[in-house]
Amino acid sequence: MIRTTTRAAGAPLGDSAHTDTFARDHLPPPEQWPDLCFDLPQLHYPSRLNCAAALLDGAIANGIGERIAVRGAELTWTYAQLLEQVDRIAHVLRGPMGLQTGSRVLLRGANHPMMAACILAVFKAGCIAVPTMPLLRKRELGTIMLKARVDAVLCAASLRAELEGAEGLPSTLLCFGAGASADALEALMAEQPASYTAVDTSADDVCLISFTSGTTGIPKGTMHFHRDVLAICDCFPREVLRSQASDIFIGTPPLAFTFGLGGLLLFPLRVGASAVLLEKLTPETLLQAIQQYSATVCFTAPTFYRQMTPLAAQYTLGSLRETVSAGEALPLATREAWQKASGLAMIDGIGATELLHIFISAAGAQIRPGATGKPVPGYQACILDGDGQRVGPGVVGRLAVKGPTGCRYLDDPRQLDYVLNGWNLTGDAYEMDADGYFYYRSRTDDMIISAGYNIAGPEVEEALLRHAAVAECGVIGQPDEERGQVVEAHVVLKPGVAPTDALVAELQEFVKSQIAPYKYPRTIRFLAALPRTETGKLQRFKLRTPVQGQP
Repeated sequence: MIRTTTRAAGAPLGDSAHTDTFARDHLPPPEQWPDLCFDLPQLHYPSRLNCAAALLDGAIANGIGERIAVRGAELTWTYAQLLEQVDRIAHVLRGPMGLQTGSRVLLRGANHPMMAACILAVFKAGCIAVPTMPLLRKRELGTIMLKARVDAVLCAASLRAELEGAEGLPSTLLCFGAGASADALEALMAEQPASYTAVDTSADDVCLISFTSGTTGIPKGTMHFHRDVLAICDCFPREVLRSQASDIFIGTPPLAFTFGLGGLLLFPLRVGASAVLLEKLTPETLLQAIQQYSATVCFTAPTFYRQMTPLAAQYTLGSLRETVSAGEALPLATREAWQKASGLAMIDGIGATELLHIFISAAGAQIRPGATGKPVPGYQACILDGDGQRVGPGVVGRLAVKGPTGCRYLDDPRQLDYVLNGWNLTGDAYEMDADGYFYYRSRTDDMIISAGYNIAGPEVEEALLRHAAVAECGVIGQPDEERGQVVEAHVVLKPGVAPTDALVAELQEFVKSQIAPYKYPRTIRFLAALPRTETGKLQRFKLRTPVQGQP
């Protein structure tokens, strides 16, 4: 039975601690919010809450300061050491950098303890973190900085180049890590006190703006509160994953993805466990790291599990107790092959940037082959038809979800598309069976999901159209056994340009130079014309239909 929500859309907000009110001023109107559910006792948070203080200062208060919190390839920090780094960075943010509470800080770095410390410091200082993936290019970063009106940047020195000349780049920028200059973040940290009193933020002050890939190529900023950060820690990892203080978390998703932020930082900190943060992992090096660090919980996408399966026998993986898959649909064959290779029944899950993390999943005896799972305790889900009416078992429709987290877009009219009658519409087509298990069927939009990455076809089209040889193009996702889907571009060339293998390679490299490399089209087909309606709209479904005589 679905229980009633304890806070309907439109409920008043608490008194904000932000002197820069941009974030709260640009929340969607409260009546456009989804309903929020706080049925579980652990979701009853105080009205004043700073999530970083709850995670770190709370750990020290519980006497675990000497326990290992985060490990990197070259350093290890205990909880006490991580807290000191976070507090020094918080002082830098509010002191030398001159930021107000509520200021937006763009964060750019690979998975590394320093990146983790920067995110937590932004939370603790009462500012708002805007994490970005290391692979994003100048154009994409500029869009994010303009949309969020970023006030400052903390960036790994190795990733600074793509920021140069980007639109919206603020004057306040500090680098950290190898290759940073003498006036780097670390130098300023050394001059600051080793302790910082967390800003007394409201539980519903915004602390995180995470950007989606967007189905139109225009990213959407999803706004999350301090209580949301704790809520995702107190639902899936507590109720399904059964996180323990003895756990060692490891995996591949970047901290800039909410999948990685939760699974590789927030979840372990919430239970006093430890996280291994490594960059540029391959299936082989991830297996090596699991063995080296005796990891117990692994987070990655189905593509990685498929690639790790034939290699698993070469490594000692006995420390693993759970492996979690998310980011794309998990094929049954992948689940079965991984279980045969590792002895572990994989935990599948679906989440969304709009809801911050996983809301449907199953573990252990609750796993049903082919199903994603059931709603995670704390969340509710149903299937809606095209008219927004609930349908029963056996009917494919729109997945609708509600829980303690929900969609709040930053100043974006697409809020009206995502929230319907209090439900979050994830953009996924699902089917529910009579026992309440949910089965993924497809995306309801044109998002391409390849190896766990969300790729917007129109964004790839825009990049291709900037090439001098391209007249028109349409980009779709094609099924692929290895990656789930691959990006396929259908290109109409300008008169006089010949379609050649060399041009295919040139277009692929051109796209990589314009947007994140993982978005490039792995297949390019040349057409004389694109299929369009009488009104000029591209008929993408025809691009997915093989043309007679065409390879």
